[in-house]
Amino acid sequence: MEIRDFQSEGPHRWVYPRGRDSAMTVDACVFASEEILGRAVADGAIRQVLNVASLPGVISCSLAMPDIHFGYGFCIGGVAAFDAREGIVLPGGVGYDINCGVRLVATSIPAGEIRRAMEPLGSAVLARIPTGVGTRSLRSLSKKQFERVLRRGARMVVEEIAGDIGDLDFIESGGALAFSDPGVISPRALTRGRGQLGSLGAGNHFIEFEVVTDIFDPPAAAAFGISPGQVVIMIHTGSRGFGHQVATDYIERIRRKNPPVDLKDKQLIYARIGSPEGRDYRAALNGASNFAWANRHLIMEDLIAILESYFHSSRGELGIRLVYDQAHNIAKEESHSIGGRSRSVLVHRKGATRAFPPGHPSLPDAYRAVGQPVIIPGSMGEGSYLLRGTREGMALAFGTAPHGAGRSMSRKQALHHSEGRDIPGELDEKGIRVLSHSSRGIREEMPAAYKSIDEVVRVTAEAGLAARVARMKPLLVIKG
Repeated sequence: MEIRDFQSEGPHRWVYPRGRDSAMTVDACVFASEEILGRAVADGAIRQVLNVASLPGVISCSLAMPDIHFGYGFCIGGVAAFDAREGIVLPGGVGYDINCGVRLVATSIPAGEIRRAMEPLGSAVLARIPTGVGTRSLRSLSKKQFERVLRRGARMVVEEIAGDIGDLDFIESGGALAFSDPGVISPRALTRGRGQLGSLGAGNHFIEFEVVTDIFDPPAAAAFGISPGQVVIMIHTGSRGFGHQVATDYIERIRRKNPPVDLKDKQLIYARIGSPEGRDYRAALNGASNFAWANRHLIMEDLIAILESYFHSSRGELGIRLVYDQAHNIAKEESHSIGGRSRSVLVHRKGATRAFPPGHPSLPDAYRAVGQPVIIPGSMGEGSYLLRGTREGMALAFGTAPHGAGRSMSRKQALHHSEGRDIPGELDEKGIRVLSHSSRGIREEMPAAYKSIDEVVRVTAEAGLAARVARMKPLLVIKG
C-alpha cells in the first residue's frame, strides 16, 4: 500500500475506496497531512482502518483522525459507527482504558505564583494523588459505595465526597451513562476498582499546570472563560485497572462465544448489540465509563484542596472552574444525519474525542452558541490546544476530533532514544518542570515520542473537524 492508492477528497482528507479491497463494505477515510499519512501506512495503522471498513454493518466509512497510530485492533484515532439496534459492538473499538479522557480546569492564579511554587506544589500532588502502575487510592470504598460510583459516576463524588453539583453540566454526558446491573462486572474487576478511585495511573496519564499563550477565537474563548496569561490545569486519566479488567473479561467472553475465524484481524472480535454478550459488554462499558468520570472528578477535587491549602484561599477566590471533561475511549449511542435522515448509531471512538457543533442539544447552555470545547493535549514539552466543534466536522466525522498529538515512537523506541539523556533537565531549560515517581515513565513520554501538536491541530482545523480557540504551554507536569 502506498499514498498514491488514496484519493484526495478535500483538505487533508484521504479516501481509500472500498473497490480496492473486496472485503471492504465502506470507504476508509483518513484525515492527515501527507507526512502523517505516510507514517500511518508505514506503522500498519492504515491497514487497521481498512480492516474496520470490512466489519459487518459499518456505516458510511471507517475513519481515522490526524493523531493516528497503531493500536489494538482499531488504530488509535479510529472512529466507526454501527446501527444502535442491529449493529455490532467491539471492545477493540474502545480499548482497554475505557473512558480514558481529559479534563480542563480554569483558574485565576497568576502564572508567576505557579512558577515560584512548582516544586512544593508538584510534591504535594505526588504525595496526595497516587500515580504509577497498580497504585491504590488513599480511599478504599465499600462494595455499596463502589456500586454507587458505577451507577452515578461523577455525581456520586459530588454528593458523597466533595465537589460542586454545577460542575456536572460541564462533563460529557453529565458524567454518567445508564448503568443498573453490577452483575455484569466480574468480581476481579470489582476488587481492582474499589481501591483505585482518585488515582492517576501510569503511561501517558498526567496532571499539567499550563499557561494560555495564544487566543485564536476570542468569542469562543470568552464563552469558555479562557484568556491570555491564564493558568489552567489539565487532567488526563481513565478507568485504571478496573476498566482494563472489564475489557479483558469481555474480550475473552466474546472470543469464546464468537471465535474470530473470518476476521482479517482477530483483535476485532465483536458481538451483536442485541446478543447477551453485546448487552452485557455495553452495560459494563457504561459502568467503567462512570468510574473514569468519577476518578477525574475526585482527582480535580484533591487538586483543588492542595491549591486551597497552599495559597490559603478558597476555590472561588482562586477562580477555579471546570471548563469541560471529555472522553476519548468510548462507544456511545448518538443521533446523526446519515443519507439525509436522522439515525441512531453506536459510535466507537478510540483515541478520538467528541466534537459537537454549535446548537447541539447535548451541550451546556453556556457553550451552545459556540460549540463543544475540544481539549487536545500535546507532549509534555510542546503544548496543548483548546478547540471547538464545528458543523462541518459533524458532517465529516460524526462530530469527532483527535484526542492528542499521537505517538510517533513506541515506548520501547523512546527508551532507546532517551538512553543517557536527562529529559527532566532538558525540559527544565525550557521552563517546564516535570515530576514523577518513575524516571522510566518520563523517558517513555519524552517529547520526541509524539507527533507535533501544532501539525496535528493545523490539519484538524484545516480539514474542518474542529476550530482553534486557544493554545497553552506547560509549566508543571506530574506524570504517572
